[in-house]
Amino acid sequence: MPYETLGYEVAGAIATIALDQPETRNALSDALLDELLAALEIARDDEAVRCVVLSSTHETVFSGGGDLAGFAADVPLVHRHAANDRFPRLFTLIGELGKPVLCAARGHVLAGALGLALACDLVIAGERATFGTPEINVGLFPFMIAALVARNIGRKKTTELLLLGERIDAHEAQRLGIVNRVVAPAEFDAAVADWAAQLAAKSPLLMKLGRDALFAQQDMAFAGALEYLRAQLALALSTDDAREGMAAFLERREPRWTGR
Repeated sequence: MPYETLGYEVAGAIATIALDQPETRNALSDALLDELLAALEIARDDEAVRCVVLSSTHETVFSGGGDLAGFAADVPLVHRHAANDRFPRLFTLIGELGKPVLCAARGHVLAGALGLALACDLVIAGERATFGTPEINVGLFPFMIAALVARNIGRKKTTELLLLGERIDAHEAQRLGIVNRVVAPAEFDAAVADWAAQLAAKSPLLMKLGRDALFAQQDMAFAGALEYLRAQLALALSTDDAREGMAAFLERREPRWTGR
């Protein structure tokens, strides 16, 4: 389907969704969020897709965050509240997608976009990227992403980011666990392509079982999480892909995944 705010293409087993509104610094408007939700659903339902890369066409900005013009619009409170459900739906959709999502953050990742990046499984950052939650500086607060920030970094650093509204560079973001890798501009595309190819080469069935389990157990009590994960291990061991993977390892050959 055609999109107005983003690009969508599939190459091999990798779907790339690129935020494409450079004139707004990829502000997370209702229109962009609606198209992002739709594109992710298409990637989820496409059996040929085994990995999703979330990127930006802007050379220096992944996304500047929420659409302030939209927030400032004079609309009834009930309509504003209803519109805000796009962020929870988006973060939940990514968590339950069943396929790995790699965020390619070449440029700045700010405000609501930080939540979008943190909802992804892995984040590769360009070394010139910055990260932050500047909402407090304009009389707002990053309510919709606070839960994701708190689940990815410690309490003191979470409150520092949210209450001071200062930016951090990509290397500090990596130290805090916000990003996985920081790469130079000349190496960025190759690094993203390498990880995306590795993710797409795994068993799609075991990838789904594993991601689903990680998402489901994150808020369980420890004992309950262990019991749940024990059951998931038994389920995984019953699959053809698990048997094939172990046989391929013992026979020193590449596995042939069937998704069963």
